[in-house]
Amino acid sequence: MQLRGFSSTSNRVFDFISLWILPIGYLLLLCALFFLPGRSLHHKLFYGLFSIPTLIALCLRPRVLKELLREPVFIAIMLFVAWALFSLCWGPHEEAVAGMFKPPLHTLLLFAGCYLLVRYRSDILQPLLFTAAVVALVATTYFLFRFAQVYEPGLRLIGGGAFDNPLLSSHLFGFFSAYWLSVTMTCKRRRMMWLSVPAMAIMFMAVIGTGSRTPLVALTMAALWLCFICWNRRSVALLVALGLSGVAVLTLFSQMIIERGDSYRFEIWQQVLHKIAEHPWIGHGYSATLSVDPGVGYSFQEPHSFALGVLYYVGIIGLLPWLFFIGWGLLSSWRQRVQPLLIIASAWLVFGIGAGLTEGGGIISRPKEHWFLLWIPLALIAAVSINQRARRLLTLPVQKLSAAALQHMSSDARIIEEDGLGPKVLQLSDGTFLKLFRRRRWYTSGSFNPYSERFAINSEQLRQMGIPTPQVLNLYRLNDGSSAVHYAPLSGHTLRQVLQSITAPAVRQALVERFGKFMAQLHEKGVYFRSLHLGNVLVLEDGEFGLIDLADLRVYPTPLSLSLRQRNLRHMQRYTVDKRWLFEDHLDALLQGYAVMASKSAVDNLHKQVLASNIAAQVH
Repeated sequence: MQLRGFSSTSNRVFDFISLWILPIGYLLLLCALFFLPGRSLHHKLFYGLFSIPTLIALCLRPRVLKELLREPVFIAIMLFVAWALFSLCWGPHEEAVAGMFKPPLHTLLLFAGCYLLVRYRSDILQPLLFTAAVVALVATTYFLFRFAQVYEPGLRLIGGGAFDNPLLSSHLFGFFSAYWLSVTMTCKRRRMMWLSVPAMAIMFMAVIGTGSRTPLVALTMAALWLCFICWNRRSVALLVALGLSGVAVLTLFSQMIIERGDSYRFEIWQQVLHKIAEHPWIGHGYSATLSVDPGVGYSFQEPHSFALGVLYYVGIIGLLPWLFFIGWGLLSSWRQRVQPLLIIASAWLVFGIGAGLTEGGGIISRPKEHWFLLWIPLALIAAVSINQRARRLLTLPVQKLSAAALQHMSSDARIIEEDGLGPKVLQLSDGTFLKLFRRRRWYTSGSFNPYSERFAINSEQLRQMGIPTPQVLNLYRLNDGSSAVHYAPLSGHTLRQVLQSITAPAVRQALVERFGKFMAQLHEKGVYFRSLHLGNVLVLEDGEFGLIDLADLRVYPTPLSLSLRQRNLRHMQRYTVDKRWLFEDHLDALLQGYAVMASKSAVDNLHKQVLASNIAAQVH
């Protein structure tokens, strides 16, 4: 009994971390620097709301690491981190060795936490990124307004919040410029473009206001990458916009770009290369310090190049995995470019590569602006790639379906379901089905994650669990903003139809008992099917059960809590015939079947809820 109670508690803790704590922590990681008073608080928020909860979740469910440990990007990063820590053997020891282990650990936990976030809350990830970008946009607009009030020639925008110098501010402004640019290239609705294009312009103005030139190069590289990975008519428009923007920047801000020369970059790099030549293969050690004076009377603590920083600290041996995980991240994004999240993450990574050409150098650090140039994009790429291969994310391309093509497809179709706006489910002439989903408002979850795509993802996830579902053939996007899923139906009849056709009570009781076992199987596997009722459960030709109408479904990390099971049950009690067969005439059979897969506490809880509902119905 104590063991079962501990298991139930650990399930609820794991659920709470995966479903709620990690999304909040990730959101604050992305945007909190815009309003926090300092970086130290940003570190604490990451540790308390992302890093430590991830560690607790891994301790509760160590088996979730299996997929992560098979991801090439993560393997390369582990090798990179292991070599960096091994380099402590020959590096200086000005800081306690235990303290040197913390930044690599938090970096690895970023990857593990992102994997858990994408695996269990993929539905909320795009809204999270959008929310963080909106927070950054509002804050940046305010920064620009205040900057315009005090502007004078030579003044550089720093911003507010935790920003303390224009160079590091430019990394964040450029990071979210790349986000809005990615949204502009991938969004399917014009209304979203009406927001993304002005938002991108505001963030770009902030980058220019910082007076930093490297982010301009980095954004150009990100834009060219987006043209390559999303090649379409917008790519041509973006190339034209790049040319016009380049001319405008050179015309209006040429003095700002030229007047500071090379900012001693070549002198710094020359001295750093001489130091690298001292230990080219193994580097000076992860704990080494760097001090370079290019002849200006004071020293720089960074090589102003990520690649040179890697070579200086961990040598050529460390550079090899570093180059691999960057190259593999871009290659994975290209191969799986049907996934919009990978397009966004890869644009961030390319921006980081461009920004890292002349900035940065600390290879592994606490959460700060440099994370936005490398670790945050890579963690998202690794997490999405893993879950994409596991078919927990969208794998089919969404095709555009014109009104004429829809009319041709449905010319001989039979209407299965319709509402006041027209047909909702059509049986086409070849026996396949076309299910239509109406357009949702742009700011709703149905806009970020269309129900047609949810249907396809849920269908694939259930099939991976061994639960029969319709085979999705195609996904469509219509001109009016609606979406559609084309699928091959399961062969069988709904459980409601089968129960209606049975006249022998004993046969009906046996079928209800089998359904009770099937329902418990769903609950134990974490499947919360909000629309679960006898009309959405099919009895297949081989006697097994299958599910249809899958858009309103969610898979939880652990077996469903008692409250979710109760909520699932209440939905079925709304249907008069279902309620009579399941919860009145054959309740004992239902509970007996449910007990085969579920715990005694879950069965007792189910029984109490049914009895309470029946008593309440009799009173009324």
